[in-house]
Amino acid sequence: MPDLNFTIERAEPVPYAVAPTLNFTTRIINTDAAEVIQSVMLRCQIQIETTRRKYAPEEQAKLRDLFGEPERWAQTLKTMLWTHADKVVQQFTGSTTFELPVPCTFDFNVATTKYFAALGDGDIPLCFLFSGTMFYQNEEGLLQAAQISWEKEANFRLPVSVWKQMMDIYYPNSAWLNIRRDTFDKLQDYKMRRSIPTWEQALESLLADGEEIKAAAAKTE
Repeated sequence: MPDLNFTIERAEPVPYAVAPTLNFTTRIINTDAAEVIQSVMLRCQIQIETTRRKYAPEEQAKLRDLFGEPERWAQTLKTMLWTHADKVVQQFTGSTTFELPVPCTFDFNVATTKYFAALGDGDIPLCFLFSGTMFYQNEEGLLQAAQISWEKEANFRLPVSVWKQMMDIYYPNSAWLNIRRDTFDKLQDYKMRRSIPTWEQALESLLADGEEIKAAAAKTE
């Protein structure tokens, strides 16, 4: 029976996908180099191993929304499930490489987006857990099927710069925020009543109003 092992060689943004996507170049190596693998229906769970990197003070401040104060990180900093990915790998003998596409989101209501965006530089420690079904020919040339064990995994350190480059391609100089519809209706009403032309200017106006109220309250104390 085939014994497949996996490594992640590199990661690159896909420039013209429907949504932000990273391609992870993945190599499969079969222990028996002469064995013919007809195909592999591959499933992959990708985890972020948050404890396997250090965090600068600026990053710690931005990550308080996820993990609380840094003094509590010994209890709160845990491995995070990022996403799942699937791929059908075509016939090969010995070894092959393929692109594993991973769609990404820039929604700041999603914990992984908050985590990625909080990092200034360095890399992101990832763990790829592989499973699925492989189809191969036995010594008599008959087609066989076998499961890939969940023990098969690969570690990869994704440069933060690659993730930021991808988001700059799809959302240049911008961020994406999902809010409740009733909140959006109030913001839209505020924008129209004040004849504010853009959403950015409406938010800036609200922030300025908040600072004025805060300053006025401080004077009365």
